[in-house]
Amino acid sequence: MNAIGGEEALTQKRIGLFKDLVPNLARLGMIGSAKGGLGALEAGALRNAAARLGFELVHCPVETLDDLEGAFATALQEQVSAIYISGDSRLYINMPRVMPFVVASQKPTLGVYPEWGRAGLLMSYSTDVHDDFRRAGIYVAKILEGARPGDLPIEQASKFTLVVNQKTAKALGITVPATLLSLADEVIE
Repeated sequence: MNAIGGEEALTQKRIGLFKDLVPNLARLGMIGSAKGGLGALEAGALRNAAARLGFELVHCPVETLDDLEGAFATALQEQVSAIYISGDSRLYINMPRVMPFVVASQKPTLGVYPEWGRAGLLMSYSTDVHDDFRRAGIYVAKILEGARPGDLPIEQASKFTLVVNQKTAKALGITVPATLLSLADEVIE
């Protein structure tokens, strides 16, 4: 399930919120794959956001977990002002392996899932995954009870989660605007 407008709309919102935290964003490094799937959607949406909001996108490819060190080295070598961690499932399920690189970069970081914000990224914004699973279960139950899938309405996400990590912000010397704090569903102290 995704928001109306898909990954494009979510990424635009995500970057807009992030720019409130990092207003001097000049170069954003994307850590993740841009080859097919979610990574390609994110890369396209980030390119569009970059053109609209006036920052440069630097792709730091991760095709296997062995590419992590090189991707973060590329980001630092390219002097990115912030880092975007893709919603790629390989990165997500290997969060303990990714986070030391995030911390060592000493850069503001943005991720997709709330768990990234809880783990130490500066900010995360996405659909509420638990709500998505609950709604998907209801949808499946209707099908198991005899409803034809083609007769069911298309589901759109309606609940989103914004996590702001104050602890990370303080470590990076970033003051989180009160307006953003008031919007946050979760603030990590």
